[in-house]
Amino acid sequence: MTTHSDDVAAVNETVATLLNRRSIRKFKADPIDDDTRAVLETVAQHAASSQYLNDWSAIRISDPSIKAKFAEIGHQPYIAEAPLLYLFILDEQRNARIAERKGVDTSSPDWGLASSYRFTQAQNDAVLALHAMETAAYSLGLGCVILGSLLNDIPELIKLCHLPKYTYPVLGLAIGKPDQEPALKPRMPRTMQFFENQYPAADDAASLDGLEEFDETVHQYYDLRNTDRPVDAFSDQIAKVSTQNVNDKSLLDKATAQGFHLEK
Repeated sequence: MTTHSDDVAAVNETVATLLNRRSIRKFKADPIDDDTRAVLETVAQHAASSQYLNDWSAIRISDPSIKAKFAEIGHQPYIAEAPLLYLFILDEQRNARIAERKGVDTSSPDWGLASSYRFTQAQNDAVLALHAMETAAYSLGLGCVILGSLLNDIPELIKLCHLPKYTYPVLGLAIGKPDQEPALKPRMPRTMQFFENQYPAADDAASLDGLEEFDETVHQYYDLRNTDRPVDAFSDQIAKVSTQNVNDKSLLDKATAQGFHLEK
C-alpha cells in the first residue's frame, strides 16, 4: 500500500533520508576524510540555538584509549571502532568567560546562565546540533548511532574529557561507513503521538487505539544485535523499563558539581 509519506519520499531526498534513518552499530574501518568531517561539523553549527547563545560544544574523540573507555562506559564495544566519535555537551563555560570579559560576576549565585532554565535550553541546543549532524551524515551515505549509554558514568566522562565548570555531557554520536543493513524499526501509529490542541484524557481509551497491532508489529521485528529471537512487544518493553532502578543515574548532584543550580 502506498502512503502519502511514500509519495513525498519519492520526490524529496531529505524526507527519504529521514524516513530511512536507522541506527548503525557496525562500521567499516575506513576513516572519514577531513572535508566530510568539516561539512558535518559546519552543519551542526547551523542548527537552531536558543537566543543565539551557542551554548553547546562537541568533543571529537580520536584517542583510541579514550574511545575504549567510552565503549566500557556504554557497555558497547562498537563505540571504540567508530571512525568518527563525538561527545556533545551543553556549554555555558564559554559564555561565562565572554561575560566575565564584559565585567559580569559569574561567581554570583544569581548568575543567570547556571540556572535550570538555561541548563535545559543548552541541552536542547546540543541535541538539535547533534541531530543536524546525524541527518547530514545519513544524507552523505554514512551511518550513525546516538549514544545515550555514555551517560552511564557522567563523572567519568567529565574526567576523561576534562569538562570544566558550567559544562555537562548530553549525548554521544558515532559515525562511519555502514557495515550492516538493519531493518527499519517499526513506528507507532501517528494517532498515538500527535494530538489536536490538547492532550487526551487519561481515561481516553481511544488514545491507545492501535497499540495491540503495534505490539505485534514490534514483536515481529528482529534486531541485528540479537537475531535469534524477535524483539519484545512494545508494551512489554515499557513495563520492563518502568520498573528499573535508575537512582544511580541521578542528574541533580552531578550537575550541581559542575556549577549549575537546577533548583532555580
